[in-house]
Amino acid sequence: MFSRRNSPLFTVRTSSYSPPATAAFAISITFMMIVTIVGNILVIIAVLTSRSLKGAQNLFLVSLAAADILVATLIIPFSLANELQGYWAFSTIWCEIYLALDVLFCTSSIVHLCAIALDRYLSISRPVSYAAIRTPLRIKAAIIVVWLISAVISFPPLLTLDKSEGGEEVCELNSETWYILYSTIGSFFAPCVIMILVYVRIYQIAKQHTRCPPGEKHKKVAGNVSVPKSEPAGKLAEQSQQNGDQGDINASQREKVLTKTPGTKLVSEETPKIQGTPISRRKAMVNREKRFTFVLAVVMGVFVICWFPFFLSYSLQAVCPDTCSIPKPLFKFFFWIGYCNSCLNPVIYTIFNKDFRRAFKRILCRDTKGTFF
Repeated sequence: MFSRRNSPLFTVRTSSYSPPATAAFAISITFMMIVTIVGNILVIIAVLTSRSLKGAQNLFLVSLAAADILVATLIIPFSLANELQGYWAFSTIWCEIYLALDVLFCTSSIVHLCAIALDRYLSISRPVSYAAIRTPLRIKAAIIVVWLISAVISFPPLLTLDKSEGGEEVCELNSETWYILYSTIGSFFAPCVIMILVYVRIYQIAKQHTRCPPGEKHKKVAGNVSVPKSEPAGKLAEQSQQNGDQGDINASQREKVLTKTPGTKLVSEETPKIQGTPISRRKAMVNREKRFTFVLAVVMGVFVICWFPFFLSYSLQAVCPDTCSIPKPLFKFFFWIGYCNSCLNPVIYTIFNKDFRRAFKRILCRDTKGTFF
């Protein structure tokens, strides 16, 4: 994240903490780093090893967890040292790398959330056509694009660093107004608006589906034949007779025809279980998808809550430094609350998602033979 040393408020070069406060602060942040690293490693292992979490779209969560781990290992320790010592005790080269990575990892987190929101929207608004192209390879390509976008936004710090005569004592980004506004808009406000708009649309679509009973929805699959979503594929024979098709084709033969029909390939790929499972099981699958969408909405909401105060105050100080200044302790609080977000996602998954809870238990708990169960 953007170093608070960008602000004129933070030019002090000696520690302002008493020994007890230093110890308490160091212990708290160290605990946060450990929780972030362990929790996000569990998320990565859970997605890669759990059958219920192996969907291609969950690769976004793996990449997001990796970004949080990098924040905890490469950024927070140096931010902590700089905070407690009151000056930058490391090399100038590492200062440049540190600042660029700081912006990169936080920007990548929110861009990942935007990509997840768009993925949710497409999977709900275009369930058939999008399922055919939502392959692991394409998701991985999308993740690469996410990181490239984040790099484009975070690259300018390497070219616009303020060099002080003290050499290594101060490590700060360009404090000019144009850069602060560019970076805050690109790294937070613009992606935040995109996420909000996308999730508003997702909510609208979900509300429409709730108002319209599933039994009244039909999906075109081949020619003029429509398949009621609430009926299993075994009832297609009756529909064939009503539409004047071959009446002697039974349900199993009709299903084979649909499977081989080019126009129905997407249906068989998108909802193979929906076409042949009981209504109760299908409802459970739909409810599961809704719950996971809710979990992702919580993740995005928590991210916005954690980082919005910092970005708002940081932007206001750039626009009106004299009239919009806030107390130094409050600004520091906003800064570190933003970093705390990196450890919250595993907690959210554990609280709101049964699949993650089961996966975490399987990873952490072993039977007497030492194997996972």
